[in-house]
Order: sequence, then structure tokens, then C-alpha cells
Amino acid sequence: PGLLLLTSFLLHMEDGHASPTRLVCDNRLIQKYIGEAKDMEKRAVRMHYPQNTRLGTAPGISPQHLFPPQGQCQVLPALSCPAVLPLVDFSLQQWKSKLNEIKRREILCDLALLLGAVAGAQGQVTQECGARQLEQLYRHANSFLLLLQTFSWEAGPREPDCSPRFMEQTHITSIFLTYRQLVQGKLRFFFHDLAKDLCQ
Repeated sequence: PGLLLLTSFLLHMEDGHASPTRLVCDNRLIQKYIGEAKDMEKRAVRMHYPQNTRLGTAPGISPQHLFPPQGQCQVLPALSCPAVLPLVDFSLQQWKSKLNEIKRREILCDLALLLGAVAGAQGQVTQECGARQLEQLYRHANSFLLLLQTFSWEAGPREPDCSPRFMEQTHITSIFLTYRQLVQGKLRFFFHDLAKDLCQ
């Protein structure tokens, strides 16, 4: 079942050329998703602070690709209704001491809260560039959520008991920052832990 679930996830992430076990066993794939999260964050920051021209870009990626000309995008407004975002920082030592099922539930709670924040922001952002970035972020985060919902180390379905730490933010850039931190942090280490059991 795990291979089928990974295959489904890879299709959701539009990476049909990847083999089913690559997400867990090939570190380059999770690094790709981290890179995409960083790119989305950079685009959001550029739309929020269009006067800042000193932001760096990843090797091989042109600023024109990451940041469309200002004439094509309006400055992202502050949210009138603050976004409720999970606090995704963590102690690596404490993380390593947790069971995989506990880690999975914790990430599920973070993703659920993050998706709620994205959906709330989508209802407040009308300009095309910002709406497109939020839609892309929602698709990516939801793909991870769908994958983790199918994994369980317990008998029978059970929803996680969610009581995540959270913060309220009015800057849309904080949503992209939280997603990037979650992918680069908890998700990356979770897949690394799974690789110990699934990969040879």
C-alpha cells in the first residue's frame, strides 16, 4: 500500500517521471520541493516589497522567472482578517525521540491549520498574481496532507488530536514562510526517518 500511496502523491505533485519510492528514498526529490517552497516565498516577498531589488535567486533561475515585472502584479495587501498559522519550529532532539505516528499527526495538524490560513487569504486577495501564488501553495500543501492522511501505524482510521501552537499574521508572506519552514523542517526529517525503514 505504501508504494501505491507514494505513486498517487507523486502524480498530485505533477512529477510523473519519478519512481514510486523516490520521495522517501531519493533525497533530491524532497530537496526539489524545498526549492519550490523557497521560490514561492521569494515571489510573495517580491510582491509584498516590490522596492526590494537585492533579493537573491537560486542558481540557474533568472529573476525575471521568479519575479514578474511590477506592471504585471500589484503589491500584496495586508490581510484584513489575520491568518492563523502553525508555529512549525521544533527541537531536533525532541523530534528524534517521537514515534513516526506522533510525527505524522503533528505535521497533519500543522498542514490543516496552514491550509485553513491559505483558504482564508484566498478569500481576501483579488489580484491575479497573488491569487495564483496562493492557489499553487494550496495545491502543494494539500498534496502533502493527502499523502500523510493515508499513512498510519495504528489499526483503523483515526483523526489527529490537533492542538498546535499558532500565531496570527496579517502579512501574506508569513503564510509562504510557514510552508517553506514546514517542508524544510518537519517534513524533510519525517521522510528521512521513513527512509530508514523503507529504503535499502
